[in-house]
Amino acid sequence: MKIAIVLGTRPEIIKMAPIIDEIGKRGIDLVLLHTGQHYDKEMSDNFFKDLEIPAPDYNIHVGSGSHGKQTGLMMQGIEEVMIDEKPDIVLVQGDTNAVLAGALVASKLHIPVGHVEAGLRSFDMTMPEEINRMAADVCSLMYFVPTEESAINLLAENISHKKLFITGNTVVDACFRHLEIAKKRGIEEESLANLDIENMDNILTLTMHRAENVDDEHRLKGIIGALEELSDMNIIFPIHPRTKKTLENFGLFDKLNNLEHVHIIKPLGYLDFLLLTSMSTLILTDSGGLQEEAITLNVPALTLRYNTERPETVTAGGNILVGSDKEVILENARKILEDEEFANNMRNAKNPYGDGNSSILTLDAIEDYYNKGLLKIESPEDIMSSFDRKMALIDEDITVEDFEKENQSLIHMVYDNGVMKFPASELNLKGMMITYDCFQ
Repeated sequence: MKIAIVLGTRPEIIKMAPIIDEIGKRGIDLVLLHTGQHYDKEMSDNFFKDLEIPAPDYNIHVGSGSHGKQTGLMMQGIEEVMIDEKPDIVLVQGDTNAVLAGALVASKLHIPVGHVEAGLRSFDMTMPEEINRMAADVCSLMYFVPTEESAINLLAENISHKKLFITGNTVVDACFRHLEIAKKRGIEEESLANLDIENMDNILTLTMHRAENVDDEHRLKGIIGALEELSDMNIIFPIHPRTKKTLENFGLFDKLNNLEHVHIIKPLGYLDFLLLTSMSTLILTDSGGLQEEAITLNVPALTLRYNTERPETVTAGGNILVGSDKEVILENARKILEDEEFANNMRNAKNPYGDGNSSILTLDAIEDYYNKGLLKIESPEDIMSSFDRKMALIDEDITVEDFEKENQSLIHMVYDNGVMKFPASELNLKGMMITYDCFQ
């Protein structure tokens, strides 16, 4: 078997590193393709070395550009590689332009697509990431979803539960794997090393880069107003160049930089940032991935957004959406700092993304599909059978698997007292309402 992986950004590399590891352990042929969406030769090459994974076999070097131009160049380069390599499956991760390009190209070439971290939905169609992840899911054959909630999103979009694999999120595998590498290496960025964070109390790590925050003066003032009053915390802010520029344009950078308890430093490499996160009392962020990393590392998170495609972190109790409202940010930050029971509840929130074996579960599912001959996309040879869509209340002891066999059917939705559940094969349906397709 040959597996191709398409990567475009550092978060993808980070989250796919455990899967790349597992592929190597199983002796499976791997084709690693880097689109160069966020590419700097020296930094990118070093990044693969830092994470102790092999360098890419191919790099397309698309660089930055408009969404259309960037995606088009990626598709052209990916297509050439896939035609030459003929992998059995192409894996894409997340919601970047590289994911969109890889999924579209592979599906058009009749190569199965496996979407790692499938099913996430913010339900905000102004986000380009939402378009990318939805389009990739339309193209996929196998869906490696982090949680049951993500799986239910896909069921609601009429995707068969037989193609859904609840694996947890590889971010957990990655955090555990990479934190060990980071501890072994130590802090390399001088601006962070000089802060002596090992002996610092009440660290609040801040990240802020989303346009809806940094391009909005009113929102920025609310956030900075809260930071100004959190003087009992050591606020460490690895600042993105674009964020710094907009703060300067609004006349807010000097105000923030002059606060004694605020430490503005250079953007950090991933391993340095992971160490900082692990030592933090609180995370304040508008990042999606950091919401996952925080709950994995048992660090309370306050998210500077009004919606999230990681709602499981909120439901679990490890993350609170605070938007840009100064008073809401202050209220929750102070509760974490002053109310030990509240803080411990957030730290001890059950991780919805699993216990760190996502890469194993993902490769188990792929190998099972391959061995059963299911990694093939071919024109049908049988005349399509008709089916009826039905709803029923089940009053007998019967599992999903047995119901489908006995009734020549495919279950879509399962409701237990009005609550939607994932139709796992072993789920007993007694007393539940179901919708299903019954084949003639």
